[in-house]
Amino acid sequence: MLDCAMQNLKLSHNPLIHYRPIRTSDLEVLQKIHGDLFPIRYESEFFQNVVNGRGIVSWGAVDRNRPNGQNDELIGFVTARTVLAKDSDIEDFLRYDSSRSEQTLIYILTLGVADSYKNLGIASSLIHEVIKYASNIPTCRAVYLHVISYNNPAIYLYKKMYFQCVRRLPAFYFINGQHYDAYLFIYYVNGGRSPCSPLELVKLLVTCAKSGFKTMAAKLWTKEERKPSKWPKSKESGSLLPTKHNRRMSTEGAVSQFV
Repeated sequence: MLDCAMQNLKLSHNPLIHYRPIRTSDLEVLQKIHGDLFPIRYESEFFQNVVNGRGIVSWGAVDRNRPNGQNDELIGFVTARTVLAKDSDIEDFLRYDSSRSEQTLIYILTLGVADSYKNLGIASSLIHEVIKYASNIPTCRAVYLHVISYNNPAIYLYKKMYFQCVRRLPAFYFINGQHYDAYLFIYYVNGGRSPCSPLELVKLLVTCAKSGFKTMAAKLWTKEERKPSKWPKSKESGSLLPTKHNRRMSTEGAVSQFV
């Protein structure tokens, strides 16, 4: 796959971006870019699993117009793995059918682009590769990931790509002796969706409210009919005064909250 991007002011040439699977020969560069971009340090086993495809799928971006024999060197990457829906921490955000234990998810582990190649649409293209991969797996219901709370560019990117921010997780990360919150983002595929979307929740609450009002009105009306009348019957209709009552609303389905 080729992507002819606009020239970045940090580059002295017009980049020609190509996307391919990550290979064993990418190990050293992959480790370096991770070290340059992320405050979290990954074990060497993680990188070995990536380049050898052991439980991890990955895509790399290279610049075919890069000079000095570096036209096949990684300048961006995304890594992900398959997770069983029943074993994930987002099961409550899925319309999960327990009878279908084979339902899966794709969890994005890391995504990064070298500084000199940022703002060229490379990160978006890498995410599209993951979404396309997930969409081609019949049992897959969603792509999901976590973003540290202060990473505003990443948060903006995922929202722009229609990922749903469904939860803020306090103290999710522990970096250099300090805790940081994280946001959980989900992109549904293959008909997967939230157990109750915001629109569906509003409809449910309105329906429950109408149903509750009708039931209460019927009970009050029946009660009034049973009382001996102190007044002669009249053809004019009387008005029913509102009564105070306690209404318990279930928030069990209200799992989608945007932050």
